[in-house]
Amino acid sequence: MVPDNPRPSWEDYFMDIAMLVAKRSTCLRRSVGAIIVKDKRVLSTGYNGAPSGVRHCVEVGCLREKLNVDSGKMHELCRGIHAEQNAIIQAAYHGVSLKGASLYCTNLPCSICAKMIINAGIKAIYYHSGYADQLSEDMLKEAEIELVHLVIQQQGEDS
Repeated sequence: MVPDNPRPSWEDYFMDIAMLVAKRSTCLRRSVGAIIVKDKRVLSTGYNGAPSGVRHCVEVGCLREKLNVDSGKMHELCRGIHAEQNAIIQAAYHGVSLKGASLYCTNLPCSICAKMIINAGIKAIYYHSGYADQLSEDMLKEAEIELVHLVIQQQGEDS
């Protein structure tokens, strides 16, 4: 007999964790979470927010909103660090190699994050939502990083 609720895949579990991590975000525009996994073990996590010791956007407001900057443009006009960047930085801070690991992220990475992901040696990206950055997709494809779009049903959503 097959159970009514089959066991979710590892990919589903890891994406659920990335979505939980996103709840720590202090960005006023978008909550993003990322985890880096190797051999079914979480190596690092990250969410988008200001650097350690610096006030967050929830405290001081969003410069990008004030200047009406479109998503995916002029990343330098932001107090925050992207979730993927924070996950890579956390691994480096603790001396953890990411070579051959997979990234699970609530959003497809931007081109700045894509460059960091490529140089960190990450080999696959599992993401939930897209992002308006064609350069990112082009570079990841050229670097032969596997992109997997995971659609995860949230609790309370109908089948």
